[in-house]
Amino acid sequence: MKNSLKPKYDMRILFSCLFLLSFFNVFSQGDVKPEIKPVVKIDSLYREDQFYFLITYNLLTQIPQGLKQNKFSAGLSGGFLRDMPINKKRTVAIAAGLGLSYQNYYQNLTISQVPNAGLAYEVSDYNDIKSNRYRQYLVDLPIEFRWRNSTYESYKFWRIYTGFKVSYVLSNKSVLDNGEESYKVKNNPDINKFQYGVYLAAGYNTWNVYINYGLNTLFKKDLKTVSGQNIDVRTLNAGLIFYIL
Repeated sequence: MKNSLKPKYDMRILFSCLFLLSFFNVFSQGDVKPEIKPVVKIDSLYREDQFYFLITYNLLTQIPQGLKQNKFSAGLSGGFLRDMPINKKRTVAIAAGLGLSYQNYYQNLTISQVPNAGLAYEVSDYNDIKSNRYRQYLVDLPIEFRWRNSTYESYKFWRIYTGFKVSYVLSNKSVLDNGEESYKVKNNPDINKFQYGVYLAAGYNTWNVYINYGLNTLFKKDLKTVSGQNIDVRTLNAGLIFYIL
């Protein structure tokens, strides 16, 4: 009789243990704390403050008869722009900045020093000169009106920026080599120290086209070549501008 009761007794003990284990498992799961995820703050008051880098091809316009450019006349610029949105969606803004520029022009408007007579300007034949170039370094003060379809969630957007730029010539230098003599003129007093221009930059994301047109002449007014032609040349710079946040 005792032997027949033993199996039943053992089964009761087994079921009791299983019940206790499942009870403790449920209880322990109830104590698990929910995962707290960090709250990500979205800046709805964003600004497009940007560093910019610019590379251009430099042209001269309103040139005297016979003036030509050869080789690649390059320009480099860089600086910073402070963005100031003026609408609620922050898609329209005004920006002001500060930058530095280097401009180089290969052409055949030669500048030479005449003893006791100042500087002489002449449009020379390329067969008569070995090389001739003019370069200048400037401080730029741009101010621009901006439109873009940007949002605070994306840095990839279409943009159209148009502006006005005042530049001050820190230094300039022209170098003429006619094969027999070399003429170097530093800080030419006939160059306009302040140069003004209007510009347009447009594009998507990183790639943006850029064009700048000089409103005043490169040289001071009433300047003439040896042959009597007016030197009213203006600058035109076209290239690519890159914005870095």
